[in-house]
Amino acid sequence: MNQIITRVVADDEADLRLDRWFKRHYPWVGHGKLEKLLRTGQVRVNGGRAKAATRLEAGQTLRIPPLGEPPAADAPPAPRILKIDPERIEALQAAVLHKDDAVIVLNKPPGLATQGGTGLNEHLDGLLDYLRFEAAERPRLVHRLDKDTSGVLVLARTAKAAAKLTAALRKREAHKLYWALVTGVPTPRQGKIDMPLAKLPGPLGERMAGDPEAGKSAVTLYRTVATAGRRAAWLAMAPVTGRTHQLRVHAAFINTPIAGDGKYGDAEKQLTGGISRKLHLHARALRLQHPDGDIFQVRAPMPPHMLASWEFLGFDPEEDDADLWLE
Repeated sequence: MNQIITRVVADDEADLRLDRWFKRHYPWVGHGKLEKLLRTGQVRVNGGRAKAATRLEAGQTLRIPPLGEPPAADAPPAPRILKIDPERIEALQAAVLHKDDAVIVLNKPPGLATQGGTGLNEHLDGLLDYLRFEAAERPRLVHRLDKDTSGVLVLARTAKAAAKLTAALRKREAHKLYWALVTGVPTPRQGKIDMPLAKLPGPLGERMAGDPEAGKSAVTLYRTVATAGRRAAWLAMAPVTGRTHQLRVHAAFINTPIAGDGKYGDAEKQLTGGISRKLHLHARALRLQHPDGDIFQVRAPMPPHMLASWEFLGFDPEEDDADLWLE
């Protein structure tokens, strides 16, 4: 690496210290060398000077001076291309809802993790090479969906597009609409859930909980579209903030947990009969500014298990009112 380059802070790197970001991407650069680069202004964040402890924000640009080539033993491995069945590749490519020179919008299937983790052999990040199409470089993730949540997921096809899309998402300029099937009917049937969320420590994996004192602000708008008596309700939910598991925790907070949510739902209150045990949360629609400046919006059809539940409960997925934006 013998030239000045510019890199964009990824969405999942938000709040990371600058020195730890360097440790992740350039492990051969020692702390002393980094401090010298910072003192002399050779490393900059959004064009300005920074310190090793500076907390990064998604979408920020980093000026990286020549750092030399890494020792062979420390060279970061190339992204691993997961080998999957050709039919799976065809299905993934068929899930593309929109594609242009800057953006790909995917209808992510439930059960596919966005990024890798412990025990995950297959994830979208490892499959991005199959979504290159005619482009020279693989697309980039700019936001995430939970593994079992389906629906609209945006990919950037260039670094410039990634920076603009990430900035729009960070500034809450994007409008997201989710559909959920919940147990019970919320009271009131339309409103705002304002409950700060914090991560819970423990060995059972990432888990969030309401914490009015130490939690980060989390706000969700919701509206009841249809009900099946008092047994279940179809909710349209719009997250104003973007905390981990926000909609799932907020739905449980108002005593209407999302159907199939084994982490935040009540096992004794799960819907039975013709209702699948899979999570019933779908990123239905997204509206945001395209990197070229225009506003665009896209909708994603529901996955088969949710369509089957809608039919069983007598809900009409084509109901016009369900697509109104909660603003």
